[in-house]
Amino acid sequence: MEALSIKNKGQARIFKHPFLEAISKTRPWVIYTLYIPMVICLVYYAHYAYQYAIGLMALVFLAGMFNWTLFEYLTHRFLFHFKARTPIAKRLVYIFHENHHEFPRDINRLFMPPVPSLILSATVFLSFYGISSLILGTPGYGIAFFAGFIFGYLLYVSLHFAIHAYPPPKYLKVLWRNHYLHHYKYPDHFYGVSSPLWDTLFGTKSLKKKNKTKPQPL
Repeated sequence: MEALSIKNKGQARIFKHPFLEAISKTRPWVIYTLYIPMVICLVYYAHYAYQYAIGLMALVFLAGMFNWTLFEYLTHRFLFHFKARTPIAKRLVYIFHENHHEFPRDINRLFMPPVPSLILSATVFLSFYGISSLILGTPGYGIAFFAGFIFGYLLYVSLHFAIHAYPPPKYLKVLWRNHYLHHYKYPDHFYGVSSPLWDTLFGTKSLKKKNKTKPQPL
């Protein structure tokens, strides 16, 4: 990702066409309306269709949530911060993430818009469904796992929105601080938004062990 001049006011103009520009933005309630009922229905279906015990359902669901944190880290680090060389690749990186680094206070693009979000989630669902069917002999585990994965996504995107829109609560200051440093000081560090675990394991914490930068809303 190329170094950008950070603008704390305004928002990027991604598409020239007004309709495309409009649908590149969304609000939290739109995504909640799509995915919260989906998670509930998937858990209900997996439990009653495959007769899974509540404890087993909870474990698979939590495994999906945990898997999301790794997916989030890897996607942010290697896809959203991809070192693009060609004009098309640079354009795609800008559309998906670089505009957020240029305009970090633009809260209208913190949630992925419904259409691309549903396409990606359908792809992930089919992947989990197929893997579960092939390896475990039943798609039920994949369905429950996907429900936890999507719930992990909702927690992540809600936290990301809060970091950019509100001051940090005392018990989550470290997450606000880490993301603040990612945007304003170390763009090649602190890729984890919802968890510092993977930055710790993969060595992408700050280059300085002690940093007294005061956390603040982005």
